[in-house]
Amino acid sequence: MPKIKSNRSAAKRFKFTAKGKVKMKQAFTSHLLSSKSPSRKRNLRGTAIAHKSEERKVKRMLPYG
Repeated sequence: MPKIKSNRSAAKRFKFTAKGKVKMKQAFTSHLLSSKSPSRKRNLRGTAIAHKSEERKVKRMLPYG
């Protein structure tokens, strides 16, 4: 049985936690930052955990994650 190719764009954007949850960078941080408050921008700095419904899609794209 051949190996399954993983989606390379997804591999660069997502990582898995030890318990198998999907970790990703926060959105809304690239532009139009002047209208966002400093506290909002500070909270967007870290990583986020993907929603359960999106988790299934990511795991399909990254079979060996």
